[in-house]
Amino acid sequence: MAITDTLALERVTTVGDFFALLKPRVMSLVIFTGLAGIVVAPGHVHLLTAFTALLCIALAAGASGALNMAYDSDIDAVMSRTSKRPIPSGAVGRDEALAYGWTISALSVATMWLFVNLLAAALLAFTVFFYVGVYTLWLKRRTPQNIVIGGLAGALPPAIGWAAVSGTLSLQPLVLVAIIFMWTPPHFWALSLWRSEDYARAGIPMMPVVKGKPATRNLILVYTLLLAPIGVLPAFIGLGGILYLAVSAGMGFWMVLEAFATWREKDAVNEPSAKRLFGVSLIYLFVPFAALIIEHIFNLPMLWT
Repeated sequence: MAITDTLALERVTTVGDFFALLKPRVMSLVIFTGLAGIVVAPGHVHLLTAFTALLCIALAAGASGALNMAYDSDIDAVMSRTSKRPIPSGAVGRDEALAYGWTISALSVATMWLFVNLLAAALLAFTVFFYVGVYTLWLKRRTPQNIVIGGLAGALPPAIGWAAVSGTLSLQPLVLVAIIFMWTPPHFWALSLWRSEDYARAGIPMMPVVKGKPATRNLILVYTLLLAPIGVLPAFIGLGGILYLAVSAGMGFWMVLEAFATWREKDAVNEPSAKRLFGVSLIYLFVPFAALIIEHIFNLPMLWT
């Protein structure tokens, strides 16, 4: 028996392996944007109810990540970026991950329904369905628009948080959803530019693989130019104040600058501009949403009421 086979047999599954299935880095963004929805929503909610809603959002996001890893374990195994994930590395079995993911999904939706409200639970269930059923099982392997359409799942946490507090939906949380939705394509396409060989090897029709890098750079620029003005809208619909406007405008301008640099990129092998854009995009949502949360926690005046 080869040494690698022996090591695989001796691999002991740990709690950390199951935690890794939840995609904690992705979960942190979902928690943060969901928290923003809770904080900015009108009305009052008991602290325990708000915590329960946020916990359900986090668990559903993690469960969706686990199900995504389970259904995509075959392609994860051939991509260098994902080959060390718990399932392809042999730490967790695919069937175990499926049971784990679906159980947590069901518990999170049921808890949201029983202890928060039906609308928040319905939106949460739709998010899991869309990410797993529509994006993972249908779009991801079939169309270069996978990220564009599938991005709706990751964009919904602010609306879920809002619904958890108010029991309703309105234009305001949908603007927050639109910001995340428009941010998703340039964020992931920037990553795919320097990971295009990985995606091609796995047979995933990401935009650089199907349409080529020049077309992908064009689309990144278009979506970023659309994102920048949408990003400042909360300041003009009663959600944000001067702090939010300044921060969101500054981050939007920075994103546009990096998108232009990516559009003009000459180094199609190392893609340094795309890597910078990806790095900026990682903080693009956190900083403006943090400003939004701060303004509402400290009851700072809104720019437009």
